[in-house]
Amino acid sequence: MYLEFSEISIYFAVELATIRMKRIYIIGYMGAGKSTFGKSLALRMNLKSIDTDHFIENRYRKKIGEIFAVEGEERFREIEHRVLLEISEYEDVVISTGGGLPCFNDNMTIMNNTGITVYLEAPVDELAIRLGASKNVRPVLKKRTGSELSDFIRENLSGRKPFYERAQIRFPVESMNKNNDVDRLVAELNMLIDR
Repeated sequence: MYLEFSEISIYFAVELATIRMKRIYIIGYMGAGKSTFGKSLALRMNLKSIDTDHFIENRYRKKIGEIFAVEGEERFREIEHRVLLEISEYEDVVISTGGGLPCFNDNMTIMNNTGITVYLEAPVDELAIRLGASKNVRPVLKKRTGSELSDFIRENLSGRKPFYERAQIRFPVESMNKNNDVDRLVAELNMLIDR
């Protein structure tokens, strides 16, 4: 095929318009499995995977707990917001967010405007089991066990749920272990992306 110069620019403009980027955000409470699920989903959809907490830790060479302890939550939320603005321009990526990221600085609006949001929805009892057994001790959970842990999660989650529920897709974590349900989510995501 031979194209004149003016036709080449029109040809590439049309081709570029048909290439669609993919950006999927995985949100939910700590312990819901966002990082693990994000990696698995990225592999299935042949996309890159980014975890915002790991991204921040690598950039600032500090653990999230250290940033919280030294600089405070407000400063951490500013860092998290700036990182979100940066990675919301990446293409062909699954982004697993920190549990609090959707709840601050109008981050849900940014994510809904730049990609597809998936809320991994987990019941309080399941979250308490996972977080109680986790080797990764999260700063806000120190010294909380049993019913105190469950009560904290229930109260904290009730404040975060209105943000999480703004996601375009809600996916129960119990479904993650069922291959067909994950396949159904991949099909649903592909339909949303292809619109």
